[in-house]
Amino acid sequence: MTLTQDPWEPLRTSALLGTDRRPLPPTALPLAEAVDPSDPATALLELAALATVRRRAGALPVPAAGPPGPPAPEDPRPELPEAAARRLAVLLGGRTGGTGGATLANLAELLPQWLAAARAAGLRPPAALIPGLLDAARARSELRSDAVALAGPPGRWLAAQNPDWRFVLRTTAAGPARRPADPGTPADPADPADPADHRLWHEGLFAERVTHLTLLRRHDPAAGLELLRSTWPTERAEDRLLFLDALQDGLSPADEPFLEAALGDRSKNVRATAAELLSTLPDSALARRMAERARAAVRLADSGTHLLVTPPTECDERMQRDGIAPKSPTGRGERAWWFGELVAAAPLSVWPADTGLTPGQLLALRVGDSLDETSSSWADDLREAWARAAVRQHDADWARALLGPAPAPPTRGAGRARGARVTGAPAKLLAVLPPEERAAWTAAFVEVHGLAEAFQLLGACATPWTPPLSTAVVTALARAAASGAYPWSHSGVLGMTERALAPGTAAAVEELAAGAPPDSAWSETFARLAGTLRFRAAMLDELTVTPG
Repeated sequence: MTLTQDPWEPLRTSALLGTDRRPLPPTALPLAEAVDPSDPATALLELAALATVRRRAGALPVPAAGPPGPPAPEDPRPELPEAAARRLAVLLGGRTGGTGGATLANLAELLPQWLAAARAAGLRPPAALIPGLLDAARARSELRSDAVALAGPPGRWLAAQNPDWRFVLRTTAAGPARRPADPGTPADPADPADPADHRLWHEGLFAERVTHLTLLRRHDPAAGLELLRSTWPTERAEDRLLFLDALQDGLSPADEPFLEAALGDRSKNVRATAAELLSTLPDSALARRMAERARAAVRLADSGTHLLVTPPTECDERMQRDGIAPKSPTGRGERAWWFGELVAAAPLSVWPADTGLTPGQLLALRVGDSLDETSSSWADDLREAWARAAVRQHDADWARALLGPAPAPPTRGAGRARGARVTGAPAKLLAVLPPEERAAWTAAFVEVHGLAEAFQLLGACATPWTPPLSTAVVTALARAAASGAYPWSHSGVLGMTERALAPGTAAAVEELAAGAPPDSAWSETFARLAGTLRFRAAMLDELTVTPG
């Protein structure tokens, strides 16, 4: 059978137009003897299949490509221990299950922890695992910084050969997670490109530009500001907003002129972000303006026994330029909204300086209206504004006073536990405290109140959790199981425990699994958690072994 013309294109045209409008093409007739023409649609599909086989059978091999340029550069870091390399292969496979019949959590959730630990240990993966590592980073953008740093020079070399991994060439590491090098040692080969290379800023995708600016601010705040200033007039409003937010890293008085100018931006969201950043600079002109307004709104009574509140009666143009919206976006009353915004933006140092009282003493005072000193209607608004200011200004003394002492169990016969039951905003206040203090406060809260209101507080704690916090959480889980609650009522906390509990609590969790009714939901939950903790302990131990 000889065909003088490839029938593929005519067949495709018949398929697009339909065999009722375009009959089978004449060029396909030599193939037609192999099909039944009584049903044109079926015949078309069979002819297409035959033509496909013909095209593939007649394809000639392309000329062999030459070598892909210079070989991959050497990576001088020590290679992963053999056990750690096997562990990485398992994690990249994302398989659930375990050894010895143990049930594990989703291993994909443990991969970020393994990558961070391996990077901090200054190790490199076997070359055979780098493609899988890059594939995982391609699918999960949150892995890219650690994965690219771990892949090192061979990973960047591979990325130049495979378009699917081109993101590697644009990815920079988010900070030095590796162990410090000895003085005089060469730079870590896993380090990203020089942040002073601004091609990514001018050529990259938006997310890559944000990352580049953020990293540059950490490395050289002045250079980051100058880079942003160079393209600021041409950026879109929504982009300007996130670029401005990146100035939080390395924020200093040197940024004030640029931020003060941004208060006149045509985008209200940009203006609000600029005002919020300026309010964290206690000596900025905006902070001084807000302090003046705050003093007019809150003062210590002549008796010194309470605070008097006089909220603003209007939101003038100067207040609006300083980031206070004339209309509340939350549905609150306008005066309450204006009052909260200006107090939250005022430097917290104003209040002790003006009154001679500590944050704790100020919070203990009664709050009254300047027109009705017996009213306490502004107490919650004032406390909420001070809490926002403490978070914004990272003031640990105020955060500590606003949180109050860690909850304590009731003394015998005293009734309820001491310490307020808190949710939501306290998690932000907790994040201002040092990690150890944060964990201790949360452990005390969990011991007294259990896990029902602890999810956000636990999320504010550094991972892995400290042994006392881990023990408190395991004890609270035991109480929940004994109370008849179902595991899924604590699904958020349980999901967090698989990644954050100290691996040393595995034995205690195994005891809970053994003590739960066989085949019950809690028995399965505790067994899964114990298996995951054992797995985490082993994977971290493998990374601490000095390679031979």
